[in-house]
Amino acid sequence: MVSFLTYLVNGISLGSVYAIIALGYTMVYGIAKMLNFAHGDVIMIGGYMAYCAAMYMKLPVIVCVLFAMVICTLLGILIERFAYKPLRMATSLAVLITAIGMSYLLQNAALLIWGSTPKSFPQLFNFGSMKLFDGEMIIPGTSVLTIAANIVIMLLLTWFTGKTKMGKAMRAVSEDKGAAELMGINVNQTISTTFAIGSALAAVAGILLCSSYPNLMPTTGSMPGIKAFTAAVFGGIGSIPGAMIGGILLGIIEILGKAYVSQELGDAFVFAVLIVVLLVKPTGLLGKKIHEKV
Repeated sequence: MVSFLTYLVNGISLGSVYAIIALGYTMVYGIAKMLNFAHGDVIMIGGYMAYCAAMYMKLPVIVCVLFAMVICTLLGILIERFAYKPLRMATSLAVLITAIGMSYLLQNAALLIWGSTPKSFPQLFNFGSMKLFDGEMIIPGTSVLTIAANIVIMLLLTWFTGKTKMGKAMRAVSEDKGAAELMGINVNQTISTTFAIGSALAAVAGILLCSSYPNLMPTTGSMPGIKAFTAAVFGGIGSIPGAMIGGILLGIIEILGKAYVSQELGDAFVFAVLIVVLLVKPTGLLGKKIHEKV
């Protein structure tokens, strides 16, 4: 029972990282109607920025986190401005190819700057562990921080999109870009803001991911990015609560699958469960069917 609870907490912690990444995916897709497959590599850049801030500049932890968030926010804005904005009226295939190209560009830029040798990510968060059941179950402080950060970010995003002027503009653009523009909403600025928020979240996710799994390399964000996209689809892409639920469920399935089914087939098990869910509910757990009038 204790081992199961330990696996469950580890799954929720890993799933919380997936959920934070998936929130970036789901916001960009929900508003710009595009899949930013370079998002996973922004996670990697966030990890490297925090690494450089801590190891070379010797900055305090909170400053390292803010530094990574600022750099990734600027990177997200630049990616949107120079890679995606010129393709606003292009086909979805052209945008998809551009996103894949941007992903490889970021990976190779990181390879040139930091090399292929994995970096050992510093222990930024020196929290103690929680001991339960007379010490038989130990929960790392990083896991508690990751779960708490996921909940806080989801609540803040829900409040932001529901109560603020920019959040309402994002929802309007998501519903109908043309109508939103006629109502005086700056569509380009709204989409750029969405990329900025998603990239800042990617920096946070990168730091939390590297704190739990401290090997940092140019491909660090690739598989977590794919799994987070899977989580966003799982929960219903375009839905903020769906991204959170999908991420957590995916993390739990992955950890339990590796623990009780097969360590080697854990990833395959995750994607197999996704296929089954989409066969039953193609729009995801919280996704809604969209009826278009012809």
